[in-house]
Amino acid sequence: MSRADLDKKPYDVAGMFDAVARRYDLMNDVAAMGQVSMWRDQMVESLAVSEGDTVLDLAAGTGTSSAALARAGARVVAADFSLGMMTEGRRRGAPVPFVGADAQHLPFLDDSFDAAVISFGLRNVHDPRMGLQEMVRVVRPGGTVVVCEFSTPTNSLFRTVYERYLLRALPAAARGLSSNSDAYDYLAESILDWPGQTELRSWFLELGLEHCQYRNLSGGIVALHRGYVPGD
Repeated sequence: MSRADLDKKPYDVAGMFDAVARRYDLMNDVAAMGQVSMWRDQMVESLAVSEGDTVLDLAAGTGTSSAALARAGARVVAADFSLGMMTEGRRRGAPVPFVGADAQHLPFLDDSFDAAVISFGLRNVHDPRMGLQEMVRVVRPGGTVVVCEFSTPTNSLFRTVYERYLLRALPAAARGLSSNSDAYDYLAESILDWPGQTELRSWFLELGLEHCQYRNLSGGIVALHRGYVPGD
């Protein structure tokens, strides 16, 4: 299943994640070279949630990021398009409610949340700008929108090494750890095909978000983007 074959068709993407749900978090850690936990902590810190804040965790998968937000005191709704991922999250006892949702057409009213976050999922949305627009719609004025996503390493030499790792080492590791290694060919290609930090920030600005900033993590392997919905 290559990126060209999949082309991010919603039900194909959902089926792919259904197939890898049991091992996805493990393989995500392999792709991240063991840094997922640190990136997750940075994501939670960037949201600066107060006790009782309502947070939408979009593309929540098995709920690992949702659980971290809940531990920080937020009331979290974990939304995902993959039934398999949500089922795995419930099996593991994630302490949050799961809601089946298409990121492009969220089943929530305007201004329903104090914040919305998507971690390593926006690039898998068929129309990622629409997904980001929906996040803005469901967050109240003055609320926070955060995207934590694989990005472009800032050092050209390191970028070359990392790209080779994604295209060769990651699929090779997947063949030993996953029953659906082709899915990781797609995931590697989707990372390389994703816009860089400056372009993603421009999407935030085009949607009217304010004080839009990004912070590179691990030399730009990941970028943490944050913006605020205009209002109070």
